[in-house]
Amino acid sequence: MHSALLPAAVTRPSHGPEAHPANAADISTPSFAALGLIPELLRAVADQGYEEPTPIQVKAIPPILQRRDVMGCAQTGTGKTAGFALPILQLLAPQANTSLSPARHPVRTLIITPTRELAVQVEESVRTYGTHLALRSAVVYGGVDIDPQMKQLHAGVEILVATPGRLLDHLHQKSVNLSRVEILVLDEGDRMLDMGFLPDIKRILAVLPPRRQNLLFSATFPDEVRRLAKELLHLPVTIDVAPRNAPADLVSHQVYPVPALRKRALLVHLARSRDMRQVLVFVRMKRDANRLARQLVQDGVAATAIHSDRTQAERMQALEDFKQGKVPVLVATDIAARGLDIEELPFVVNYELPHTPEDYVHRIGRTGRAGLPGEAISLVSPDEMKYLEDIERMLKRKLPRASAPELARETRPGHRPKGGRHERPAERPQARPHAAPRPAAPAFDYTKPYEPAPSSAPARPEHARPGHRRPERPTAALLGGRPAKHEPHK
Repeated sequence: MHSALLPAAVTRPSHGPEAHPANAADISTPSFAALGLIPELLRAVADQGYEEPTPIQVKAIPPILQRRDVMGCAQTGTGKTAGFALPILQLLAPQANTSLSPARHPVRTLIITPTRELAVQVEESVRTYGTHLALRSAVVYGGVDIDPQMKQLHAGVEILVATPGRLLDHLHQKSVNLSRVEILVLDEGDRMLDMGFLPDIKRILAVLPPRRQNLLFSATFPDEVRRLAKELLHLPVTIDVAPRNAPADLVSHQVYPVPALRKRALLVHLARSRDMRQVLVFVRMKRDANRLARQLVQDGVAATAIHSDRTQAERMQALEDFKQGKVPVLVATDIAARGLDIEELPFVVNYELPHTPEDYVHRIGRTGRAGLPGEAISLVSPDEMKYLEDIERMLKRKLPRASAPELARETRPGHRPKGGRHERPAERPQARPHAAPRPAAPAFDYTKPYEPAPSSAPARPEHARPGHRRPERPTAALLGGRPAKHEPHK
């Protein structure tokens, strides 16, 4: 199930090919057919069990179909991907064909995302919604062998989803031609700027045709992104279906003030006492993700880590194990978690608060998706109170506090901590008995001449010396001569 659309169980309005009003914006709750989508796309949406578009889709699909530039902002998890994927597929539908010639399948749409996981998710959505159209799509990202990607690009694709670094690799090797791109999409623009991709994006823009349709979508729109939009977009339609940098309405917040050294024990306690079977835990550093996952395993809680230093195969395996419930705890960094699409994720834990308030919105946006409730738990140490104040200032509300219970040190069953048995109190070491005082040495008479003191040990007689001494050898024998013959005693 894709989180891009709300489930059909919310409402089931009737719709059909005949429902194409001239002004869809005047309809309060339009269906996908009312937005002007073609039958092939309506079939694909119906195959996924969805009928009602989300607010971002209602406002974004019509202007994109009119080939207007769009700057769209919506709460994360409310359908931005389908908001641009569906109209793009419709705009490219006239060029759909089943020819085997690569020349008949040039790259017409380029979608740039900041992370591999988000790129995979977007391409999967494009492929799902375009299943009834003869259009080809591909995804390219780093961390994997480039040769299979080059082979797929040489065969021809109309829609290319890429991360900036790997796309520049293909441009350098001339394995992709972007001279016929008609539509450019920058997804999660704020994250791309945070990750320092602006120079790469400008290099990519330099090889694109100057006349094209530009779409910029993001969960948040800080001032830096708005400056980029001003340079990139031409008379854009601005879509803002939620307050700037607002979290999802279905997410409840809870803050636990706790010392940094007690965070792990509290996390283990919450996971066990509340039977958390799927929880995404955020830390700031990659090494901290590895360490926390390893420590949780030592405490008897199955966990794995996902971050940019792991190979793509390891990241995909960790994510798959988490989705299938084999591993209940996934420890992630902000960059690696961007784009994770996990169905019905109930819990997100901020083990460490992010340094920027916008990252808090992105983190908790992994839960409360597709109309389902979620819970965001933050473990806040005293040195992180400043970050919490920045988050509350951005959200314009105070997050509810919860008292951390008094916890014993959490250990896995049967585990005995280092240092011996903890159930016995430490025994006080016994004091050593005082040694008897040494007798005072006799006074020394300086008026008499020095005489060595007699040895307390009796002299060893000559014949009592050990017999293991090496026997003396004549000097002549050592020099190679013959030893002198000794005359027997007479």
